[in-house]
This record gives sequence, structure tokens and C-alpha cells, in this order.
Amino acid sequence: MTYSLLAKKLRVPLGFALGIGYIAFAKPGNGYMTKLTLLIGLLIAFVGVLVRGWAAGHIVKNDRLATTGPYAHTRNPLYFGSFLIAAGFAIAAHWALLLLVIAFFALVYAPTMERERANIRGRFPEAYPEYEQNVPAFVPRPIPWRGAGMPAENTPFSFALYMRHGEWKAALVFLLAALWLAVRVSRGF
Repeated sequence: MTYSLLAKKLRVPLGFALGIGYIAFAKPGNGYMTKLTLLIGLLIAFVGVLVRGWAAGHIVKNDRLATTGPYAHTRNPLYFGSFLIAAGFAIAAHWALLLLVIAFFALVYAPTMERERANIRGRFPEAYPEYEQNVPAFVPRPIPWRGAGMPAENTPFSFALYMRHGEWKAALVFLLAALWLAVRVSRGF
């Protein structure tokens, strides 16, 4: 088994394990998690939830190349949203955890994105090279890309796709985690 395949298989279970460990051990005290760091971190994480939701409402996996909505800004908005969620929660607890998040994404998500890039390039050999050349893999471009042969206008967000992809679960987990951390900070435990 190649490293990229192992990383792809382990990314979700490792992410859940790290998330559960974080929720269990993140606590106020020692000047680290404060109301301010929690607010800043939760705002960043909430933007990540919005990015993931926006992306889920635009992608029809394996059917057509997604190039509208957030896919006109980054080729991997779901992963970018996940990074913002993880980074936000890390910042809420302690800035040093952000280094762990960056390492996790570099070691686990980078090979996964490379593997998926090869798959998508094989599925859409005519359209993907121009898209890949103009849209960054991870950090979004500020102005949406509109390439030749791509839809002239943005395909509207589909709530049905959002629900079908189960992205509401990420929003629910975010809300529950935010509530848990807010209670811990307000009560000091």
C-alpha cells in the first residue's frame, strides 16, 4: 500500500480521534484558552463550516468537474474548509496546536489531494488541465476563475446536494463542540 493511499484511508479516523482528544482535553487555564481565543477560534472554524457547506452544495462527485462556487477559488474547498475548522479550534485552545494542524494537513491531506488530482485529471482530461493551471490546489484565489468552456455564470448552491453529502453533520458537530467549549470557558473547567 502506498503512503498516499494509507493517508487517504487514515485521514477521517485520525481526524475524528484528534477531534475527540481535543474536546476531551481542551480546557481553560494557564492563560491559554480564554473567552477571546475561543471567540477568535470559533469564528475561524465557523468560516470553515461555511466553506465546506458551500462546497458540498456545488459538487456532483464523479459526474462533472466542479468549477463554480468555491471550486472557482480553490480546487479543494472541502479540505480548505476542514483546515479552517481544525485551525480555528486549535487557535481557541492554544496557538501551538496550529502547528499540529499544519503538520497533520501536510502529512495526511497533501498526499490525498495529489491522489485525487490524478483521479480527476483522468476523469476530465479535456477540462482539468486548464482548470488546474488557473485555480490553486488549496489556498483560494480571491477572484473566481471563469475559464473557456466553463459556465458563464455561477451554478447556484443546491441545498439538496448539501443534504445528500451529509454536510449538515459537520455543522452540527461544530455547534456541539462550540457549545461544550463555551461552557468550559465560562465555568472555568
